[in-house]
Amino acid sequence: MIWENNEDIVLKTCANSSRDIQKVLNECRTLRTPYVVITPAMKDVQALHRIIVPVSRLEEETYKAEICTYLARKTGAHIILLQANDYGSRAKQNVGRIVTHIKAVSERTGTDISYEVVIAKKDSSKVNREAAERQRDFVADLIILTASREYGLDDLFFGPQERHVIQRALVPVMLVNPREDLFSLCD
Repeated sequence: MIWENNEDIVLKTCANSSRDIQKVLNECRTLRTPYVVITPAMKDVQALHRIIVPVSRLEEETYKAEICTYLARKTGAHIILLQANDYGSRAKQNVGRIVTHIKAVSERTGTDISYEVVIAKKDSSKVNREAAERQRDFVADLIILTASREYGLDDLFFGPQERHVIQRALVPVMLVNPREDLFSLCD
């Protein structure tokens, strides 16, 4: 298997069909490293300029902070934090934690990491799809999602939301599994 060699990020390509995308998602569910799914429908990305990071109310959303910050610092990309438009404050708190991480890394490394917070039109259950729908508006080169914790009955019948985002995306989609023992990217 490809991830037995301790890569920092795993790249997977597949056809843009539900079955092929789901096969990749199933293969990568236990990874500690982030993985990028690329389909033929996606544009060829030469450089990262803008990264969309949808943020919902789930606590594992903050796991994306380290990865998006690392990528932005190394490539100079601008981070767009798409905050779910929820009634509660959890999505806002998660965005606050990510922003705190971005500022801490900027200060520690002396790097100016560019970011903005955009309030989504949709709530936590649909913010990932909104990211895929608005990727052209933001002129994004990458979408970073948190994979589903567990597949529920609706995911088994209709498919997990990350699969739907990948099918709609015109740019590569990076996924982070919701695990507390995630692999840390090093310089």
